[in-house]
Amino acid sequence: MRRLLAVLTAALLALPAHAEAVAFGLFGDTPYNHWEFEHLPDLLVEMDGENLAFVAHDGDIKSGSSVCSDEALQGVLAVFRKSATPLVYVPGDNEWTDCHRKSNGRYDPLERLDRLREWFFPDDLALGRRPLKLERQSGDPAFAKYRENVRWSAGGALFVGMNVPGSDNNFSGTRHGGGPAAEFIERSAANRAWLAQAFALARSKKLAGILIVIQGNPGFHAANAGNPGTGYRDFLGQLREETQAFPGQVVLVHGDTHQHRIDQPLEDPVTKEMVRNFTRVETIGSPFFGWVRGTVDASDPKVFGFEPRFWKTRPQAN
Repeated sequence: MRRLLAVLTAALLALPAHAEAVAFGLFGDTPYNHWEFEHLPDLLVEMDGENLAFVAHDGDIKSGSSVCSDEALQGVLAVFRKSATPLVYVPGDNEWTDCHRKSNGRYDPLERLDRLREWFFPDDLALGRRPLKLERQSGDPAFAKYRENVRWSAGGALFVGMNVPGSDNNFSGTRHGGGPAAEFIERSAANRAWLAQAFALARSKKLAGILIVIQGNPGFHAANAGNPGTGYRDFLGQLREETQAFPGQVVLVHGDTHQHRIDQPLEDPVTKEMVRNFTRVETIGSPFFGWVRGTVDASDPKVFGFEPRFWKTRPQAN
């Protein structure tokens, strides 16, 4: 009997401690114009009033046709810093990969990415007035430049931010066609390591779920049809393999295509069956204005829950 009690006690001690359920906010693809920039503080105030643990912006803090100036980037940064709720931001294509466009001012995309890293990720804290400690991939000397890749825990789940932007994940850089750009190759290696570490950490800690935030829509339906975007092929393959080997729930949050949806588009390439422990959440983007309220509760079999909050619908205008 004593041996049985000892075994049961050891098993109970091995289980993760009960984590309190928490709520969080998700938004992105905003502000795209003057109207959205003027109302961005109001959107943050609304989220601040919901007693959220944190909010995450999944990229695109300007439109794809506006200038990538210091003033444009720092203007949004100043608003983010005023958030009463900790704010985690991942870069979008509109603020770096596409900045070489004439309409964007013909900036060097890699120079713009360096400025984002300098301004938006200066230390190991999230943006906003209430501190939230983040673990950055730059803590590993092998990936010292990747300050934007982060992770943190809440509600019995692991949250992960990664630099996987739109425009085919910057596969060709500023060139049209051809093979992968050096920047893409180097960043993809960092992302592969960061994603693998995240799943390994969640398994070792027996966490109930993982939520990953990126900017680009990786094209699930094209991938299911056997024609994934070149820049997302390896990412989707790794995401599927890790998800199928993970006992908990996995969520991918992204923006990019401005179509709010909550679905389960990940398929096994052999059986064509839906991967049941995977959910995709695309945030609300311009010309719609709002956010998604998320919850995480390790005691709930679904682990995560999501509810769209459309703050305002307005005609597309500059």
